[in-house]
Amino acid sequence: MAASGVLNVRKPPGPTSFDVVRQVRRLTGQRRVGHGGTLDPLAEGVLPVLLGRATRLSRYLLDLPKAYLVEALLGQATTTYDAQGQVTYEGDPATVSEEALREALQSFRGQIRQVPPPFSAVKVAGHRAYDRARSGQPPQLSPRTVQVYRLNLVEFRPPVLVLEVECGRGTYIRSLVHDLGLKLGCGAHVTRLVRTRVGPFLLAEAVPLGRLADEWQTRLLPPEVAVAHLPSAQLDDAQARAVGHGRPLPLDALPGQAERLRVHDAQGNLVAVLRRDDSKGLWRPETVLTG
Repeated sequence: MAASGVLNVRKPPGPTSFDVVRQVRRLTGQRRVGHGGTLDPLAEGVLPVLLGRATRLSRYLLDLPKAYLVEALLGQATTTYDAQGQVTYEGDPATVSEEALREALQSFRGQIRQVPPPFSAVKVAGHRAYDRARSGQPPQLSPRTVQVYRLNLVEFRPPVLVLEVECGRGTYIRSLVHDLGLKLGCGAHVTRLVRTRVGPFLLAEAVPLGRLADEWQTRLLPPEVAVAHLPSAQLDDAQARAVGHGRPLPLDALPGQAERLRVHDAQGNLVAVLRRDDSKGLWRPETVLTG
């Protein structure tokens, strides 16, 4: 029987997230493997990798808050907003005091508007932005609203600064640092980026990529960890059969007012994630794990 679950992998700097997926596919012999949130090649840290039926739950990982430790260099902006790009602007970081830096950081907390980096996986007219940028035609990307829950200055050794960031879905740390450099008037780019958490997945508990070959079977977590943040309910046998076949349940059949529920059978197995449909008075199966 094919394995199903989630691996908390520590991605090293260098490989892409898809490189990690390919390596996990090869090591485990699993055909269905996906990840729960892209990390740039420069970045390292927590990369949840889903196997088997658990890949159906990847969408729920994307909504989880993420935390990062980021090192940035003041005085240079680059094409990629990180150390792998070409320098596009040079300013004088000596003009930036710690007081000015802390004041500038205030405007990047809470709900902010942010334009993704030109070298990113955002799709524009069916093409990835990085493909357009590499061809010498950087796309015009629209700003989006993102959420920054926490943004703290950990260390300031001019021209180097270290930040802790906790943010919501779709936030680009490279854009945050680039925009901070613009606000300070001297330019800035990311030199190191470590993702320390994705929801319940912690860096301290992640298995290094180099140890996966020996440890993946003992490190494989049950699929349910990907949706543990959702409220839960138990189904009786008839309900579990209906949901397993993709049939909805009446709203009054299950408790609560949540938008989504993770539901289990009598043995405690995760059956599906249900989505509330008030207009029809139904709990609709959104993602079914059985079958």
